[in-house]
This record gives sequence, structure tokens and C-alpha cells, in this order.
Amino acid sequence: MLIQKSKIAFEDAKKVIPGGVDSPVRAFKSVGGTPIFIKKAKGAYLHDIDGNRYIDFVQSWGPLIFGHCDSDIEEAVLEATKNGLSFGAPTLVETALASEITQMFDNIDKVRFVSSGTEAVMSAIRLARGFMNKDDIIKFEGCYHGHSDSLLVQAGSGAVTFGSPSSPGVPADLTKHTLLAKYNDINSVKKCFESSKNIACIIIEPIAGNMGLVPADEEFLQDLRNLCDEHGALLIFDEVMSGFRASLKGAQGLSSVKPDIVTFGKVIGGGMPVGAFGARGEIMDRLSPDGDIYQAGTLSGNPIAMSAGLASLKKLKANPDIYDKLEAKAKKLTDGFKKTAKESGIELQVGVRGSMFGFFFSSNEVKNFDDALKCDTDKFALFHQKMLQNGVYFACSQFESGFICEPMSDEMIDEVIDISKKVFSELS
Repeated sequence: MLIQKSKIAFEDAKKVIPGGVDSPVRAFKSVGGTPIFIKKAKGAYLHDIDGNRYIDFVQSWGPLIFGHCDSDIEEAVLEATKNGLSFGAPTLVETALASEITQMFDNIDKVRFVSSGTEAVMSAIRLARGFMNKDDIIKFEGCYHGHSDSLLVQAGSGAVTFGSPSSPGVPADLTKHTLLAKYNDINSVKKCFESSKNIACIIIEPIAGNMGLVPADEEFLQDLRNLCDEHGALLIFDEVMSGFRASLKGAQGLSSVKPDIVTFGKVIGGGMPVGAFGARGEIMDRLSPDGDIYQAGTLSGNPIAMSAGLASLKKLKANPDIYDKLEAKAKKLTDGFKKTAKESGIELQVGVRGSMFGFFFSSNEVKNFDDALKCDTDKFALFHQKMLQNGVYFACSQFESGFICEPMSDEMIDEVIDISKKVFSELS
């Protein structure tokens, strides 16, 4: 498979864009090789500028449940563009999409739209801090919540650590208010509460998708809910990735635990850049202009993105059995991987939540970020390279989830499993 045009395009991009990419993971640094430059996509397939075709398990990092260029979403976008691309003023479609979301969740009375998941989480944390009148937050190692200052933290050496900056340009005075705990380890969370009486909230990906696919245990989520209630803190579910992806109600459709604030993204934009956060009325009413906690966005509620999201969400609600079908395909894929890997003497851990899936080159189950870091990332890099050469496009990092889309057929899944059998054999 030749990618000469992508190689030239990458060199040209590096001259005018830092690293040649607008988001670091796209640079392929963790898997090696050259990023593939995409020309077009349709359904389950990507097409690069060299004319190669790939079965796409990234799906724009999650939002495209109905695949690329879905006709219904495409029609909604084209119709909306006829009226203008952006107004910076209220439109009816914002209310329509907000109503669709709030009708689905007992714990969400109001939502506010923003333009990215990072912005949604940043705003949700500010809201939690303002509502509780406390400064500290708890997050979990391996959970990614965007690149805002308070959340770009790294672990220290102790059992309980206040965050230190993980990037130049992030002031330590900000990250000192972020406490780090271990995913699926309630004792580490209890120690955080013992070390600070100023905790406003806990934020968690209830289905972590940024250390590979690592779901939180139900008992762990319930314990978090209890700790928040006991200590007067809010529980935030970051469902930017899992919202409307793992199920129609995201992680909340698979768990009995109800968070105080939820952040959304990706799927509610139907592929357009969108984020949102929502909560019960007494919390959301603290936002300006009604309340004293400031949050704003000139292009928030963009009518094109709202139209795409509304079309996507209505289509999902009209086809609730789609999640069972997608999950069956995800399980078929990961079970096939596990079988073919075992035939080649390779240990592989796999997991599925709805249309999300993940796999690790490890002999042990992955429950947290420490476990994920022990996986064989070199073997994943080789696997990624060889699958790409055979026309299969996975996320270019061991620490990302994969996604199934509706246009993927069982025949496509069988094809990918057959390719994996050859690749695993080469790896062994």
C-alpha cells in the first residue's frame, strides 16, 4: 500500500502547522509511520489522498454512529446552510436539541451548548466550584477531560497527590487544586477527601475511553456517589465520548448511578464540533445570565451543528435497537481478535460497551491506568502499522477506544478478523 502523497503532504504541513497536525495524537508518534491524509469518506470507509481505502474504526473519534456522510444528517446540514452558517443569536434548533436531551434524563433539566468537549468540561467544573463554593476537584489517572489548565495534571509519588502541571504553560497554582485518584480504586478517593475539606466535585469518565476502553465498576460508581453525598461534593460524568455511544443514554443507560452534572460532545453534533453540559435546574440556574457564574461562547449553539446533532439524535431515538446490533458486531470483532491472537500465542485483553470497544496486549485484565501502562505498546504499534497496510484504520494510540458504525457489515468484520489472523501470526 503506497502512501507517497500522504508523506509529501505531512512534510508540507509540518512547515506551517506545529508537528504537521492540529491535534497531537494524529501525528502517529506512538505507533510510528506517517499520518494518513484523508480525502473523503463514506459509510464505514475512509479514502486517503493516495487512493487507498480503509475500514474505519475511528469514526471521527466516536460521533459517527451512522457512519460517514449519512444521508439524513447530510440533508439536515445542507438544509441548515441555506439559511446561513452562523448568527451568534438564538435559533429554534437549539431549543429543539436541548429538549430532546432533557426529555431523556431525569437528572438533567437544562443544558447549555458549547463548541467542544474541552469547553464543556471546563465549564462544568467552573459551575461545580461556583455552586459548591469550593476550589478542589478530584480526577482520575488516565481519564482525559480536555486540555484546560486544571485538568492537565500528572501524578506525584504519594498515595494522595495534588496535581502538578503536565505541560509547560500550565500554572502550578491552578493544578494544585486538582487531586488525583486511581480509577476503580475507592480507597484512593477516600484519601483525597481525607486530605482536603475543600472538594467541589469528582469528575470521571464512567466508561473511560482515553486509556483504552476501561469501564468503571458499578460498585465503584455507587461508592463515588455516596462519597459525594457524604462530603457535600458534586459528581460529574464526562460522557463526551460515551454519551449516546455506549447506549442511548450513554453510561447512565448501563448504570443505576446518577451524576449531578453531565458533559456531552461528539454524538450530539452528528460529526460537527459540539459540546454541552447539563444538570438539574437549581445548578444550571446559577449560570449567567440568570446567575452569577459566568460562561459564554460566541458560536455556541451553532445552527449547522445543532441541525446535525438533532438529526442524529432523532434517528437514534427512532432506532433504539441499533445499540444491540452494534454491540453484537463489536463483540464479534473483539472475540475474533482474542481467538486469532491466542492461536498465535499472543495474550490479548478485550472489552466492549455498546458500540465502543478496546483491546490490550496484556496477560492481565486492565482496570486502571497503571494496568494500561503495563501493556505491550510496542506490539500495539506494530499491529497498528500492519493493519493499516492491509486497509484497516484503528486509532493511532493504544490508549484510545475503537468504534463500530451502523454501515459496518458482518462481512466487513469477518474480513478484518481474517486480516488480524495474518497480522498476529507475523507478530508472534
